[in-house]
Amino acid sequence: MGVDYYKVLQVDRSAKEDDLKKAYRKLAMKWHPDKNPNNKKEAEAKFKQISKAYNVLSDPQKRAVYEQYGEEGLKGRVPPHGAGGYAGASNGGGPTMFRFNSRSADDIFSEFFRFRGPLGGTGDMGGSRAAPSGFTRGMFGEDIFDTPRGGGGEASSNIPRKRAAIERTLPCSLEDLYKGTTKKMKISRDVTDATGRPTTAEEILTIEIKPGWKKGTKITFPEKGNEQRGVIPSDLIFIIDEKPHSVFKRDGNDLIVTQKISLVEALTGYTAQVTTLDGRNLTIPINSIISPTYEEVVKGKGMPITKEPSKRGNLRIKFDIPTAL
Repeated sequence: MGVDYYKVLQVDRSAKEDDLKKAYRKLAMKWHPDKNPNNKKEAEAKFKQISKAYNVLSDPQKRAVYEQYGEEGLKGRVPPHGAGGYAGASNGGGPTMFRFNSRSADDIFSEFFRFRGPLGGTGDMGGSRAAPSGFTRGMFGEDIFDTPRGGGGEASSNIPRKRAAIERTLPCSLEDLYKGTTKKMKISRDVTDATGRPTTAEEILTIEIKPGWKKGTKITFPEKGNEQRGVIPSDLIFIIDEKPHSVFKRDGNDLIVTQKISLVEALTGYTAQVTTLDGRNLTIPINSIISPTYEEVVKGKGMPITKEPSKRGNLRIKFDIPTAL
């Protein structure tokens, strides 16, 4: 995987957006070259690495590619599948390759702090790019999250606003979430052509459903909403929903199945037959006396665990027993 961006930012692999922001804020302020005049070369190298790590991990699509393919995937040297709106297929039907726009450490810093330089620049949001020396020296002596002017620079007021995210439900069967699948979503949106005239564009988004994903999982396609002058397009977010299943119920990573048996079977012995979500037949002999509250647990036969592909939840068999002969 090369450089471990999680170690660079000193966060866990499960770090959420707020964790990443706090880590970046602390480390970027510590290692900004303007704050380290005596070891500027070392500070600049660390500052760039910190910024790159934050740029990747704070973007759901880049983070997904990095976790699966490492730095090589971010450079477009491998053909990752299913990361959606960033990919561009070759005309010859070859593999789909990833291409991410790189941003300088200074642009990331400027955008993160929403800080305006002395010449009116606003990082990569449309103004002049501010080099490290462009920041006022006094900014590091104050908490620029708590002071409107950011330690001497005027707060930017002309940054384009971003429209609210568009959320859409993506219904998935339990089989889809057990085995994983690929879904294609066709979208139509307003865009501006090369001459500046409004037009409508259609696009097919590819969503790679990973085995073990749960209801509520979000897949984000940045800025896939309608384009409008002076406004940053909305992110398009698909939210996984789980369709009810006729046999199984899901409880976290476990699968629950209820079988109806007779009182005689409950008392004298029973062999459960279960067909799994991928079509395998399991034969499970039960040697205990089965009470109405008894539950047979079969280890490792439940749902896949997304973050630990080698592990699975359990299959729990419950029983429906008549209360009278």
